Amino acid sequence: MHDVTFIAVAEAAMARPKGRRWKPDLAAIRAAARMIPGPRPLRVNAVKVAESHRPKSVAYEGGPDTTTVFARTAYQIVYRDGHVMLEAGMDQEIHATFGKGTEEPYYEDENARVQEALRRSIFNVVTHEHGDHIAGVVRTAFFDEIAPKTLLTAVQAWALVVQPQRPQLGISAETAARYRVFDYEDYLPLAAGMVVIKAAGHTPGSQMVYVETEAGTEYLFIGDCAWHMDGIIKCKQKNAPWIDEDRESIMDQLQWLNGIHGSEPNIAIVAGHDDDQLAEYRAAALFGSELELQG
Repeated sequence: MHDVTFIAVAEAAMARPKGRRWKPDLAAIRAAARMIPGPRPLRVNAVKVAESHRPKSVAYEGGPDTTTVFARTAYQIVYRDGHVMLEAGMDQEIHATFGKGTEEPYYEDENARVQEALRRSIFNVVTHEHGDHIAGVVRTAFFDEIAPKTLLTAVQAWALVVQPQRPQLGISAETAARYRVFDYEDYLPLAAGMVVIKAAGHTPGSQMVYVETEAGTEYLFIGDCAWHMDGIIKCKQKNAPWIDEDRESIMDQLQWLNGIHGSEPNIAIVAGHDDDQLAEYRAAALFGSELELQG
């Protein structure tokens, strides 16, 4: 029988009083990124495993009704001696659940490469427990290889057991305990140049990920706090009634990110599903467009 004490840890974390507003200390996050010795990442690759087509007005309040592409993306953070995967892709069945009866593009070959990258990684991490971010480490033929190197927060693991976003994502507590389940207060370094930041709001287990490369380029992967960069620039929340979010927490996050965008031009904020931004970051060489599967 596996240890399932993460259930109690998660419930205690979610029961903590909400006495203080969400406002991370960027200087402390940068310092945390230097706490683990060793070379920082060399580069970041990004691949799109699927896409959804939605009115832009869904991404943020007051947006236009023109259709835009919501990218479903996974990221590879490349070190000299290996890589870390951020987000896990998803199988076609889970992708179909987002289409609301409409068939939308799915890139099976790219998702297969994500699966291989998850198998070969140093470790894997996700921003939150929704299917388009986590399904690749839950519904996988390589579970025995991938789960032991996948880091889930206690709340993310709890969500898979107690309230999965889709029934197909539900697992037992014993299965959840086969992941590397951990907890932390505000931020935690995971590797040289890489820090996770608690950011509950979109989901109970949401977190952001800060990355600094050897060249000094900084990234802030914000998960689904905002689906499109315009939501941050305009400081506008989603207009999606099917999403149950803590709107006060999301506004705190949007305001902080808006300030970062205005004052820290070196930080590449990565919005959750912004296909336009994905193309821009590739053109600017902030993202490579293919996963590296050596080793």
